[in-house]
Amino acid sequence: MTQPNFNYDNESSSKIIASSNSFQIELMEKVGINDYSTLIDISETLADKFGPKAKLTPNTIQVYFNRDGSLPFIARYQGDIIGYIIGVPIEILHQEPWAIVDIHFGEKNTLYTYAFVIQSKYKGNGYAKMLKRVYLNWAKKQDHLKFITGHVIKGIANNFTGKVSVINQVPNWQGTGNIFEYYRRTLV
Repeated sequence: MTQPNFNYDNESSSKIIASSNSFQIELMEKVGINDYSTLIDISETLADKFGPKAKLTPNTIQVYFNRDGSLPFIARYQGDIIGYIIGVPIEILHQEPWAIVDIHFGEKNTLYTYAFVIQSKYKGNGYAKMLKRVYLNWAKKQDHLKFITGHVIKGIANNFTGKVSVINQVPNWQGTGNIFEYYRRTLV
């Protein structure tokens, strides 16, 4: 597995995947220092709900956004980043006990949804749905990927479309006090 690129470049590079009026979704090829503070600020939305471990740092940006094999997308509204979704090969999470017991660990065919967030003031406009749809469609186009997994609050996976199964439940996930489900989506 390729290690992250710890060259702290100033400028980000991305590829526009979808756009409509003042909203667009970009595949991040590299996140530069110029976008760190915005991404960290957006991650506060997750930290408010799930605790401080959910907040991005310069290191986690490098590890999860700037790693070969990751699928990091950002959403922009009127040019400003308003959210992101990051998928990472499950193998890079080899220090997590739940990851190494996944039946597909080591097969290099599973993408773990590490984080998914839209800033609160932009919720309810369909932006999150569009971002997730682009992420899923892009993952389906990757020949080696067969599954997407992730952790969501109990009951959320029931709302997902497609072939999704709940693998297990984790009480007090990451110290949040909430029960989370580990789900697997089969990419078809």
